[in-house]
Amino acid sequence: MSNDQNAALSVTVQDQVARITLTRPEVRNAFNAEVIAQIKSAFEAVGTRDDVRCVVLAAEGPAFCAGADLNWMRRMADYTRDDNLADASELAAMLRAIYECPQPTIARVQGDVYAGGMGLVAACDMAVSVDSAHYCLSEVKLGLIPATISPYVIRAMGARAAHRYFLTAERFSAQEAHRIGLVHEVTSAEVLDVKMNELTQALVSASPNAMRVCKKLVQDVAEREINDALVRMTVEGIADIRASSEGKEGVQSFLQKRKPNWLQ
Repeated sequence: MSNDQNAALSVTVQDQVARITLTRPEVRNAFNAEVIAQIKSAFEAVGTRDDVRCVVLAAEGPAFCAGADLNWMRRMADYTRDDNLADASELAAMLRAIYECPQPTIARVQGDVYAGGMGLVAACDMAVSVDSAHYCLSEVKLGLIPATISPYVIRAMGARAAHRYFLTAERFSAQEAHRIGLVHEVTSAEVLDVKMNELTQALVSASPNAMRVCKKLVQDVAEREINDALVRMTVEGIADIRASSEGKEGVQSFLQKRKPNWLQ
């Protein structure tokens, strides 16, 4: 599989492993509406392939994903609530496409993960992180909330850790991400692909049907179902907070590189 020159990602399939790689290192693989649509389409496409037994989500450059693209954030600043609902719905649909991909999915985290990027990692079944990566749920610093990604991130790290890191917006280490369950393995950069190969080989060796059914089993049994009502609640949550005065002030102050008014 190949992509055109405007693509924000590449998709390859080799030895029954699909690899979806974010290819915008110059903007730290931040996403916008176009990138979100491409990621969603890529996962939906590989999900239908009988020759794909597992899917790796990877990225190029020093960062895995820095969340929202700055130009996208600038456009958001003038969105109405309806615009924000439509925008957040697309992000929610992308995350759900990753989460519901029939094959097992693994995030290969080679660098920092911020804000919406946390949703990409959490929506995958497994995550392997380089030991130098840092993680951050930075939304409250901008007067926002990590609403759309919350069903996946809270499932991954647990409510107790989410209470802390959603509220403090602290940056935390790969070792801490491992301790709270967000990632399954932490390795050096030199060993990252060795560990990835171990996991993909284990998945390629297992019964394809059993893996699909087993993945669905975990989703059905674990905590609350991520259904239309929950997704709608998270979409409305981010739309409301983006349209609020503090939400607008937080984003504008970030884009203008100044302190928000609640710090002045």
